[in-house]
Amino acid sequence: MIDAPALREALGLSHTGARALAHLAFPTIEAAGAHLAPKLGSLTNPERMCGRAEAVDRLARAVRAGERIVVFGDYDADGITAAAVLTAGLRAMGGTVEVELADRFRGGYGFSEAALARVLALAPSLVVTCDCGSTDHERLEGLRRAGVDAIVIDHHQVPPEPLPVHAFLNPHQPGCAFPFKYLASCGLALSVVGGLRTALGVPYDLRDWLDVVAIGTIGDVAPLQSDNRILVRHGLDRVMNSKRPGIAALVGARKVPFAAGDVSFQIAPKLNAPGRLGSPLLALHMLLENDRARAFALVGELEQVQAQRKELDRALRAKIEVAIAQEKLAERTAIVVGEEGWHHGLVGIAAGRITARYGRPTVVLAFENGVGTGSVRGPEGFPLHDALKRCSETLLGFGGHQAAAGVRVAHEQLAAFREAFERATEELMATYVKPEGALRVAYDGRDSLRALANDWLRFEPCGAANAAPLVTFERVEVRQVRLLSKGAYAKLMLRIGNEEVSAWLGETPPNLPREGARVSLDAVPRFDDYRGGGAVDLQVSGAVRAEG
Repeated sequence: MIDAPALREALGLSHTGARALAHLAFPTIEAAGAHLAPKLGSLTNPERMCGRAEAVDRLARAVRAGERIVVFGDYDADGITAAAVLTAGLRAMGGTVEVELADRFRGGYGFSEAALARVLALAPSLVVTCDCGSTDHERLEGLRRAGVDAIVIDHHQVPPEPLPVHAFLNPHQPGCAFPFKYLASCGLALSVVGGLRTALGVPYDLRDWLDVVAIGTIGDVAPLQSDNRILVRHGLDRVMNSKRPGIAALVGARKVPFAAGDVSFQIAPKLNAPGRLGSPLLALHMLLENDRARAFALVGELEQVQAQRKELDRALRAKIEVAIAQEKLAERTAIVVGEEGWHHGLVGIAAGRITARYGRPTVVLAFENGVGTGSVRGPEGFPLHDALKRCSETLLGFGGHQAAAGVRVAHEQLAAFREAFERATEELMATYVKPEGALRVAYDGRDSLRALANDWLRFEPCGAANAAPLVTFERVEVRQVRLLSKGAYAKLMLRIGNEEVSAWLGETPPNLPREGARVSLDAVPRFDDYRGGGAVDLQVSGAVRAEG
């Protein structure tokens, strides 16, 4: 294990940053340096990925023969970005490609019956699904009966029944020797395009799509480890100077580099918004549009839809809180809530926020004509898919993975599902090991806050399964307390050493410190995009602790 002074000297880190890196226990300076600057050449060799060679061969034959190919993606950020990567790559190499997406309001998640009909109407000879298909046996069989070949590119849980397809790429499938199991579908799509480039002998720079892969991977909350970490790190480096005019419009006048959390809160939700309220094709067209004026116009539409989504989300969350209070659901092992008329495009966001507030596995259902469509979220590391398998007899259907899932349930089965889900949750909680919290290191007063912010950018990407280290600041003075957005959010102005810095608390906590108080807190140092010029702010994690 290399100690902090050696890391600071060799890698040019602050005292605090070197201490954080030392906790990761790298065996050599070179290994620590590779963590801070991962190389694309370190990506896992894809040759061991089950189904990849067959997929590449079939796509190459289709391109050479001028066959009509339909790329079909799911309606979320991962599905949209995967479909964009594959569609653009195929077209650049001479392929004849149409693209379609799942639609919450026309068939719902995945390759549904409605989606099958839309795809067959395009008269393809080959269909490639992105971010869906692993459980869509009947619809894929429908393609086979129609004489259409299918390739599935997906990363969701795999049932035991074989798929009736020409090729199946999913690292979770039995027998797949590809060692990293958690590539998002957009990362898998990029790998397929890379293989196709080699098969066709066409020059094509895959790096140009790393920004899109980064957005899809972060948006899908895929673990930022191994190959995902490498792809996202290089993608983040490209977001600020994207060759896609749509992403350039999303970035706007931003002054500082993106961290993964910035993408998670500022970009990915805008790709998801159209599919929550209507057709997701708006986001796909924005990614594929090469004309600057048209791309900027599409981004303007995205911004409008996102604003509308936020208003509807606030209203839905208020209704959910009322239901939780009336039924005392916060006292239960799990929270299952649903009503007729709730907006089923917003249940995923709502479930995530309820989980964050109450720390319990949560299902939020929107009922229409007696059938509820819902999203399932849970504490980090809790096996949601396993819980749903234990109560599948109460469901019309379910899918997804351990970190996020979707369900369909008949209204008359709601009580039975709630009971079964609570029982499954209680059983799994007996063996559930909560992941360790983020690493915490004490602030070293010899460091400037700007040096810390610079080091923390080098730790990126941070997020799922790779939390950003937290810096603990002890007994710092509160110079000012500000409430924002009608009191919903709060920030503090702190005095740390000889510097003053803003500290963002997020939602206003019940016990705000007073001005002049001494407090301790844990935070991530960041460059302040609003002020620019190297200014720093702090993103506070957890409670602010009052000191006597």
